[in-house]
Amino acid sequence: MKYYLIAGEASGDLHGSNLMKGILKADPGARFRFWGGDKMAAVGGAENLAMHYEKASFMGFTEVLKNLRTIFGQIEQCKRDVAAYAPDVLVLIDYAGFNLRLARFGRERGIPTYYYIAPKVWAWKESRVKKIRRWVDRLFVIFPFEVEYFRRRGIEAIYEGNPLMDAIDARRAALGSKEEFRAVHGLDGRPVVACLAGSRRSEIGYNLPFMVELSGRFPQYQFVVAGVPWLDRSVYEPLIAGSPVRYVCDATYELLAHSEAAVVTSGTATLETALLGTPEMVCYRRDWPSMLIGKMFLKTKYVSLVNLVLGRECVRELLQHHMTMANATAELQAVLPGGAKHERIKTDYAELRSLIGRSGVSDRVGSRMVELLKSDMK
Repeated sequence: MKYYLIAGEASGDLHGSNLMKGILKADPGARFRFWGGDKMAAVGGAENLAMHYEKASFMGFTEVLKNLRTIFGQIEQCKRDVAAYAPDVLVLIDYAGFNLRLARFGRERGIPTYYYIAPKVWAWKESRVKKIRRWVDRLFVIFPFEVEYFRRRGIEAIYEGNPLMDAIDARRAALGSKEEFRAVHGLDGRPVVACLAGSRRSEIGYNLPFMVELSGRFPQYQFVVAGVPWLDRSVYEPLIAGSPVRYVCDATYELLAHSEAAVVTSGTATLETALLGTPEMVCYRRDWPSMLIGKMFLKTKYVSLVNLVLGRECVRELLQHHMTMANATAELQAVLPGGAKHERIKTDYAELRSLIGRSGVSDRVGSRMVELLKSDMK
């Protein structure tokens, strides 16, 4: 069968690639075309990559508004490519602003449309529930609380676990020792604090300078920023120049596994950090227009996935004007070994892992998709 997948950012590329592997196990003759990245291309073939997400990654209200013409042009380009490929199913991965438009296109074209990693409508833009109900044939969710949320709104969602468990387990066996990690990356013998400043230039520009300043309050620790492979080192260098903060690239899980604590921007990284067992605090800052508009529409008490899944505060969230040096210094001290919150966070993480469930998610979702698609095509 022919599958057209659309992912618009790094996490979608990762989960999309693992999903493709799961689909291939259930449907060895599967053929793919996709919007995504290098990881999906490694599974489905670079010749089948219609658009790399780097060219379509815009974040925040201000950035999106500046690039509306480009975004709408890419949507039309994607529609043309889907129509030309004529897939048996359209698989949409997260990336709601873009993908819901493609869901409508798929419905109008009579293409079965499956959504993997549901839009976070429980956080904001609940109006999208109507679009999901109208245009999506099968909805696959990745948080246990989403099943009941969507059921109350007339949608039977499918939960097979969170794909982060697959990504983490795949890397865990090759993490190596702290000594090996230090030697490979030229780090000294001090314990490490990981800095995850985001996956986009704009996020890094707003958040990494704060983390660099924070490192000066903890000279007994070595602060290391996790670089993402799709951004050149030159994005980071001007922000860490003249500071003791070090840089590693494409080694986020290894860095987290060998760190005593982490300072993390909001997003998927907060959950990854928790599932790897590293105590963390969340620090997030954006341009004021984006933050003010976001605050107007945000429907949840928390922004970090750790707190949302647990339904209570496990990790401290320092957002915008609360992101002060005094607050961050006190909180980091509390989560580091010997700190007042260190052991409590570890206990909360164990509960979180039990809620998220076991690995093998991508294989289970892939198998379920193939099974449902065969049924839907009858």
